[in-house]
Amino acid sequence: MKGNCGGVDRGMRVIAGLGLIAMVFAGPQTPWGWIGIGPLLTGLAGYCPLYAILGLKTCPVNEKNT
Repeated sequence: MKGNCGGVDRGMRVIAGLGLIAMVFAGPQTPWGWIGIGPLLTGLAGYCPLYAILGLKTCPVNEKNT
């Protein structure tokens, strides 16, 4: 499984995921904050299944011509 998320994309996903999860414990204290697990995991893994389905990549491509 090759990564398809670039550095900025990954960072934004981790921050958004942690922010959503924090809503479970502080702020409105709504269970909807658990949705943040998705962006957090995809940000940490560097792979997004939805990007793979849509054929998107935000990571720099290092192609070697052989």
